[in-house]
Amino acid sequence: MYIAMNRFRVVKDQAKAFEQLWANRESYLHEMKGFVEFHLLKGPEKEDYHLYSSHTLWETYEDFLAWTKSENFRKAHARAGNERTQPLTVGHPEFEGFHVIQEVKADGSKIMHAAE
Repeated sequence: MYIAMNRFRVVKDQAKAFEQLWANRESYLHEMKGFVEFHLLKGPEKEDYHLYSSHTLWETYEDFLAWTKSENFRKAHARAGNERTQPLTVGHPEFEGFHVIQEVKADGSKIMHAAE
């Protein structure tokens, strides 16, 4: 499995607008082979921003790469940054990608994956 994350530093008074933007956008993720799930995460409030992260889980790294090269990706991101005249974020998102090495299930079982 592969986890793809983007960190966003959202301007403090734009947090609600940022959340609405995500709530109202079409992601097209569900149409992609290997897509498992998506989460929008809200983290700590800092002095001048709120930390958010988008988190997608993919069956394989190759499935994630296919998403980034797809028409669905282009459609989902076509209006990114164009939503408002006032910026919602401080700077650009920071991408982080992770290969899943170990899973621990609710039943206590563990699954180890080969490192890629």
